[in-house]
Amino acid sequence: MTETAPRIIVVDDDAELRTLVADFLSANGMDVASAANGQDMDALMAERRFDLVVLDLMMPGEDGLSILRRLRKPGGPGVIMLSAMGEDTDRIIGLEVGADDYLPKPCNPRELLARVRAVLRRRAEQSGAATGPVRRFGDWTLDLVERSVGRRGHSSAPLTDAEFRTLNAFLDRPQRVLSRDQLIEHGKGIDSDVFDRAIDVTISRLRKKLGPDDPIRTIRNEGYMFTLKVSDE
Repeated sequence: MTETAPRIIVVDDDAELRTLVADFLSANGMDVASAANGQDMDALMAERRFDLVVLDLMMPGEDGLSILRRLRKPGGPGVIMLSAMGEDTDRIIGLEVGADDYLPKPCNPRELLARVRAVLRRRAEQSGAATGPVRRFGDWTLDLVERSVGRRGHSSAPLTDAEFRTLNAFLDRPQRVLSRDQLIEHGKGIDSDVFDRAIDVTISRLRKKLGPDDPIRTIRNEGYMFTLKVSDE
């Protein structure tokens, strides 16, 4: 294991599955810890920083959605949800709360590995690919390191992977109408189809986090437009 290996926590009350997933990720270059519940996860996270959490949805005690809400904070880890409930409704709920990706159980370990790598890659790109640490538009500031957005006089709100990529798509093309297909193409990762089904949900979440008078406008039958000029610093 190298010092730069991504640090992953697998949180699942199924001991056999938890061990299987942890062993597979470890065998593929990840530094992996495992936890049977949210309390065990909290103890691990108090000792060291983790890059990503593979999180089961249905667990006794505190469930995965409750844990996910706690993890969604500036500088927090990426989160991939796993659930035996594979319906689209459950997938959308997980994404709305803030998961970076979602897989139904049982899943192919190689697919999970691909999703883990994709989330880690996107987060690394988002932290380092921009021209500066913040992007400003009107009264708002997007922090490119913390992946959070704040308005003057208000506290910052953490952004999910999908929200971060979508907001950057708008900031890269301000005051232009962008179709849903353009936003999908700009935002999705190679190994993720998150945006194919959830672009409108993602934009709805972004508007709530930006607050009243948000600068995203719906252009009927065409798509969306970001109305403000952007300054990179």
